[in-house]
Amino acid sequence: MAPQTPSVELPTGVTLQYAEQGDPAGIPVVLLHGLSDSWYSYERVLPHLPGSIRAFALTLRGHGDSSRPEAGYRFQDYAADVAAFMDALGVEAAVVVGHSLGSAVAQRFAVDYPDRVRGLVLIAAFASLPKSPVARELSEVVATMPDPVDPGVVREFQESTLAQPVPQAFFETIVQESLKLPADVWRAAVAGVLEGDFSEALGTIRAPTLLVWGDADAMVPGADQDALTAAIAGSRLVVYAGAGHGLHWEEPERFASDLARFIEGIRG
Repeated sequence: MAPQTPSVELPTGVTLQYAEQGDPAGIPVVLLHGLSDSWYSYERVLPHLPGSIRAFALTLRGHGDSSRPEAGYRFQDYAADVAAFMDALGVEAAVVVGHSLGSAVAQRFAVDYPDRVRGLVLIAAFASLPKSPVARELSEVVATMPDPVDPGVVREFQESTLAQPVPQAFFETIVQESLKLPADVWRAAVAGVLEGDFSEALGTIRAPTLLVWGDADAMVPGADQDALTAAIAGSRLVVYAGAGHGLHWEEPERFASDLARFIEGIRG
C-alpha cells in the first residue's frame, strides 16, 4: 500500500509535506532526507519496513512541496521543525533517521531534544558538515547558480551520490524533486550548513545510535565514521561494501532490514 502524503502547518507558519505509513500504535520513526531531496528519498525503503513501525518521512522546509521561507535553514531551525512536527502529530519521542544533511539535522535534534529521541540512525553522516570540503565546494557552485536551476547541474549532483545503479524512474523522480528548489533556497540551505559546527556537543548524545555508511561513498570519508563513533558513546557502525552516498537508494531492502533490527533491539 502506498504511503499517505499529507501536509501539516507548524506554529511557525511553515508547512511540511510528509509520507506516513504503518500502525498508528507502532513505534514512531522520523526519516529525514539529504540536501535538495524530499520524502521520496525513502520511497524505496518504505515498502520494506514492517507494519509495526509508524514511519514518517518528512520533506524539510525549502524542499519538495514543503514551504520555502526566506530564512531558517540552519541545523537548529530544521531540528525545531522536527520537534514542532512531532508535537503536531502527537509523537512524544521517536527513532530519528537522517541521511547526509538529514543526518546532521538528526544529530542536532538529538543534542537539542534528547528526551525526544528513542534511537538515532545516521546514514552517510558527516562528522562536521561545516568543515567538509564537499560543503565548501557546493557553496562555490551555488553562489552563481542561475534561476531556473540548470537540470544538468542537478543531475550531475545526484549522480555523484551513487556507486550502484538504481531504477531509472526513481532517479528521475529524485532529479525532479531537486529541481523544485529555486536557486535562492539552494544558497540559503548551503549557507545554513556552513554556519554552525556543533561537533563538540556530540558527546552529549546518549540515545542508542547506528551509523550506516557505504565504503564507495565519494562524499563522506571513513574517517568521519570513526570520528562519529568515537564521539557518540555506544554507537555502532555498519559498512555496506560497494555502496555509495545514497546507500538506502541502492540497497533499500537491506537498509530497511538493518533499521527494523535496530528498532527491535531498542524495544527489547
